[in-house]
Amino acid sequence: MALVPSDPIGGGGGGGGGVIAEVNMQGDCSYSPSPSLVIRATVVQASTVFYDTAATLEKAERLISDAAAYGSQLVVFPEAFIGGYPRGSDFGVAIGSRHPKGREDFRKYHASAIQVDDPPGGGPELQRLSAMAAKYKVYLVMGVIERDGYTLYCTVLFFDSQGNYLGKHRKLMPTALERVIWGFGDGSTAVPVFHTPLAKIGALICWENRMPLLRTAIYAKGVEIYCAPTADSRETWQSSMTHIALEGGCFVLSANQFCKRKDYPPPPDYTFTGGDHDDDDLSPDSVVCAGGSVIISPLGTVLAGPNYEGEALISADLDMGEIARAKFDFDVVGHYSRPDVLNLIVKDHPTTPVSFTSATPKTDVFQ
Repeated sequence: MALVPSDPIGGGGGGGGGVIAEVNMQGDCSYSPSPSLVIRATVVQASTVFYDTAATLEKAERLISDAAAYGSQLVVFPEAFIGGYPRGSDFGVAIGSRHPKGREDFRKYHASAIQVDDPPGGGPELQRLSAMAAKYKVYLVMGVIERDGYTLYCTVLFFDSQGNYLGKHRKLMPTALERVIWGFGDGSTAVPVFHTPLAKIGALICWENRMPLLRTAIYAKGVEIYCAPTADSRETWQSSMTHIALEGGCFVLSANQFCKRKDYPPPPDYTFTGGDHDDDDLSPDSVVCAGGSVIISPLGTVLAGPNYEGEALISADLDMGEIARAKFDFDVVGHYSRPDVLNLIVKDHPTTPVSFTSATPKTDVFQ
């Protein structure tokens, strides 16, 4: 797939305050790969318009347009970009009780989530995202809050450059208080890896990336571009991303939001309560999530980022030949595995709480 000329876009209109387009390609410049083996990828570092899904979709389209104008073929968004990551909120939860305001907070959060599987073909937001991927001819990896009845899931959606919805990954293990507001994914969406003309693309979300067995499962599916949407902006996250790139022999694209207090509704409509941030200590311009989005090569080279400065489009050219060069040393599910000693069983079937026999084809037992 030919590489688009690399003239950077100007200070684009990506959502609020101008989006920085970056490209920082390090490494051995003496090797010139065939253009057919190079993919231009962008990770988006930007904030949700909280409680306003329509405005967030508009912002997403501006960001995708800017990335496409820069020549990107793959665009990766942060965890929970559509629907929002409810940073600092406790939803009025204490052990054994719920506060009425917390229940109302959940109602508003539920209303901001999107339908994916129901109705067939997905809800209007899914269709809108499909249209964006087709319009700008990009492969799109989008973090959303998915509404399935009255249960919410932290989900990543995948689209091809024709606008086809490829599938989803539901977060298998929400972290800490996330478990109060999000359901748990099951094996059927645990480690999808989509075979595309660009590469084999998959994703795990935030601290799922710390789960060694889950990583082993996605490696076993041959992931080449490993997307890691996250809400973790600490420097320790960079260590995890570098380790995964080296361990998996894959490109790692980690996208996080950059948020200030003013990107969330003001109190009392939305309240930061304790933890790293408390509304008593915050001004509208206080940074509550510093980003740190990054792109790393299979040999552990940082190709772009990490960025802690503001909203940005963080881009790099991925030489797909680097995967074979890395796996020459270490192939975690290939020549460096020992299945005679260690193996993993993945239960990748869907689980449901209720089954109806009328939905199962009947077989006449009498011959």
